Amino acid sequence: MKAASSPVRFDALLLGAVLSLVSLGLVMVYSASAVMAQEKLGDSLYFLTRQMVAAGLGVVAMAVGMKVGWRKLARLAYPLLLVTLVLLVLVLIPGIGTTAGGARRWIRLPGFSLQPAEVAKFAWVVYLSYSLAKKREKVATFSVGFLPHLMLCGLLVGLCMLQPDFGSSVLLVFLLFALLFAAGARLSYLVGSVLLALPLAYAAVASSPYRMKRILAFLDPWAHRHDIGYQVAESLMSIGSGGLTGLGLGDGRQKLFFLPEAHTDFIFAIIGEELGLMGVLLLVILYGVVIWRGIRASMAAPETFGTYLGLGLTSIIAFQATVNMCVAMGLLPTKGLTLPFVSYGGTSLVVLMGAAGVLLSLSASSLPVSNRASRTGGDMREVAA
Repeated sequence: MKAASSPVRFDALLLGAVLSLVSLGLVMVYSASAVMAQEKLGDSLYFLTRQMVAAGLGVVAMAVGMKVGWRKLARLAYPLLLVTLVLLVLVLIPGIGTTAGGARRWIRLPGFSLQPAEVAKFAWVVYLSYSLAKKREKVATFSVGFLPHLMLCGLLVGLCMLQPDFGSSVLLVFLLFALLFAAGARLSYLVGSVLLALPLAYAAVASSPYRMKRILAFLDPWAHRHDIGYQVAESLMSIGSGGLTGLGLGDGRQKLFFLPEAHTDFIFAIIGEELGLMGVLLLVILYGVVIWRGIRASMAAPETFGTYLGLGLTSIIAFQATVNMCVAMGLLPTKGLTLPFVSYGGTSLVVLMGAAGVLLSLSASSLPVSNRASRTGGDMREVAA
């Protein structure tokens, strides 16, 4: 007699937090974009409709991520990386890549636009996790564990900078160092490479007028209130006017052609204005749950590849959320990174929901609590290595 199959297990708390963020994002995208969409496009539902389609595709991507499972991604590490490199090259070709806002970051396809840099983040984590797990006995060596990964990261960053996409470039480098640290790479290599990269980072900023403007706007947005600091100043005004409970959903004023990119990079400011401190705290709590459960699933993974993969995917969400909120509050220079699951952006939403599906599949294979304690004893570097 055939035994009944065991029910599929997954982290319901993680799933609930992700779906709550997506739902909040749909509401806020409509609130932040309706007036602008009606005025410029003649359809107040334009951005909401497109985001809802992306959310639907994201649910499919999440289901696929759960069904395929994290283990099978190891076999896709090289194909995903190859496809990503091809897309990053194609987007730079005139006629294939589309330019908007001075950057060539999108490939127009029938009915939607694909942003290769968003795909690159996911593919980079999968490849790094597979490579570091395979080479974990030699991760501490320079020629095997450090240099090849650094060179490949340089290639990806170089292609992103040609668009240019400084925010995604910084995230790719952050993911490299975070996973190398977790895998047990020598701190001397990590710190030394950072020190060597500082002059290059300075040159990249100093040689670009628009990046220098962003730095000046960050240092003193009010001194450039009507110029380069306009966006940051409007964002701060938006958040500050929300108070404890906000002006009310839909009653924000800065989205009325005062705050640029209100439904994309600066949607956090609209949340602060319309939902107030309570809405911001809810948002932070939801991200905290996603990060907590993602790390929990990672540390309980039965294989090293799963540990690295979970940490990498969780790091994408944590890094983007932190940077986006800090930018909106004037704590960091503008980077162009979206607020995960919330900001308008089809490729970002689909990829992140797919990543959440992988985290859910990882949570389904977590070790029992008794075994988890023994596996996760000591610091993260010992566990991951």
